[in-house]
Amino acid sequence: MAESPSPNRLQRRLRGRQLTMIGIGGAIGTGLFLGSSLAISHAGPAVVLAYVLCGLVALTISWALAEMVVVHPAAGAFGSIAHKYLGAGSGFVVRWAYWAMQVIAIGGETIAAGVYVQFWWPQIPLWVPVAVFSLLVIVVNGAAVHIFGEFEYWFAMIKVCAILVFVALGLILVFFGLPKAPAPGFANLSTGGGFLPHGMSGLLLAMVFVLFSYIGTEVVSVTAAESENPTRDVPRAARAMVVRLAIFYVAAMLIVVLVVPWTVTGEGGSITASPFVRVFQAAGVPAAATIMNFVVLTAALSSANTNLYLTTRMLHSLAEHRFAPSWAGRLTKAGVPRNALVLSTAGLVIATILSKDSDSNAYLVLFGISIFAALVVWMIILVTHLAFRIRRRRAGLPPSPVRLWGAPVVNVVVIAFLATVLISTFWIEGLDPAWKFGIPFFVLLVVAYLVLRTTGRTKQAAEAELEDSTVVEVRERT
Repeated sequence: MAESPSPNRLQRRLRGRQLTMIGIGGAIGTGLFLGSSLAISHAGPAVVLAYVLCGLVALTISWALAEMVVVHPAAGAFGSIAHKYLGAGSGFVVRWAYWAMQVIAIGGETIAAGVYVQFWWPQIPLWVPVAVFSLLVIVVNGAAVHIFGEFEYWFAMIKVCAILVFVALGLILVFFGLPKAPAPGFANLSTGGGFLPHGMSGLLLAMVFVLFSYIGTEVVSVTAAESENPTRDVPRAARAMVVRLAIFYVAAMLIVVLVVPWTVTGEGGSITASPFVRVFQAAGVPAAATIMNFVVLTAALSSANTNLYLTTRMLHSLAEHRFAPSWAGRLTKAGVPRNALVLSTAGLVIATILSKDSDSNAYLVLFGISIFAALVVWMIILVTHLAFRIRRRRAGLPPSPVRLWGAPVVNVVVIAFLATVLISTFWIEGLDPAWKFGIPFFVLLVVAYLVLRTTGRTKQAAEAELEDSTVVEVRERT
C-alpha cells in the first residue's frame, strides 16, 4: 500500500456524532454490565451516589481536556500538550503509559469477548474466538478513519439502546409492575441494612471500582486531530458523552437497586448473575441471559476497537516527537498509522497466548500496570491543565473558547481524590497489583527517558515542539 504524500498528517474525517459515540464506546465496557455488582456489594443502594460523584470527576477531566484540545488539536492530544506545557519528560511518560494501559485493555476486552462466546458454545477453546475477534478489530482499525468512526458509532449504539431499554423497562416495573412481577417501589432502598449498609467506608471502597467505569472518557480528546471541526465538535462531544454516560450509569444503577435487593445483585460472578440479567429476569423477559450476553459481547468488542484506535494515535504522536521509531508515525493513503497499528496489536497477541493458559498470572501483572497508569494519567492531565492556564495568562494569550468551571480549585480537589483512590488500591484485595507492578513500570519509563535524554533525542524533540507552538501562538495573536 502506498504512503501518503504527507506521511505524518492525520486526516480530519470524523464527524461530531461519531466523536460522541466513540467516546461512549470507549467508556462503556463490560464493567457496567458485569463489574457493577462489585461496587454494589460494597456500597449497597448508595452505589448510585458513587456513580454521581465519579461522574463529576470524569466530567472535570473531559472538560479540562476540551479546553486544551480546542487550542491544540494535535495528534497525541493530552500527551502532546503535556510535552508542551510540562516538558518533554512528562510528554514521554504520559504517552507511553497511556499506550501501555490501553494495549493491556485491548487484550482484556478480547479475552472477555471470547468468554462470552463460550457462554453459547463452551466446547470452543478460548483462544479461537480471541484470535477471531483480534483480527476483526485489526481490520476495522486498518480502514480509513471515517470507516472506523461509522463502525464504532453503530457498535456503541447497541450498548446505548440496551441501556435505554433496560431503564425504560425498569421504570415500568418499579412504578407499575408487570404481569409476572409486582411493583417493588422504593422498598429495596432500605432492605438489607439500609441505604448505606457498610457506612462511609463501604461507599469509598465502591468509588474505587466505579471510577474505573469512567476511564476511557478521555478518548474524545485523542480524536481531535482527525475531527472535521475540532473547535466545534470536541467540546460538544465531550459534554454530550459525559452527560450521557452519567445518566446511563446513574439511571441504570438506580433501576438495579430498586428492582432487586442489593444483597442479591452484589453477588455477581457470571453473566447469569449480572445485575442487568437479574432485572430482565424479574421483568419476565425470556432468554434474558442470552440477550445480555450479546450486549456485553458487543460492549467488549466496541471497547477493544476504540482502544486499538487510541493506541495507534498515541504511538503516532510519540513517533512525531522522536520518542518512538520514526517509521511508527508513517501513514497510509487512507490516513492510518499502519506501523503503529501493528505495534499496538501486542495486547491482542498477548491475549491470544494467555487465553491458552487460563492459570497464567502474567495478566495480573498487566492489569496492575493498567490500573496504576490510568489514575496517574488522569492526574497528569489536570496538572497539565493548570500549567496551560498559567502559561497562556502570563503570555497574554486569549483564553480558550471552552473553560473548565471552578479551575484551579476543582483541579486540586479532583487530583486529591484520584490520589486517594490510587493509594487505597494498596489495601483492596485484587487491586494490590496496581502498586506492585505500576511503580516499577513508571520507574522503567523514567529511566528510558533519561537514556534518550543522554543521546540528545529529547533535545531535538523539544526544539521541534517549540517551533510548532510558536506558529500556533503567532496565529492566535493575529
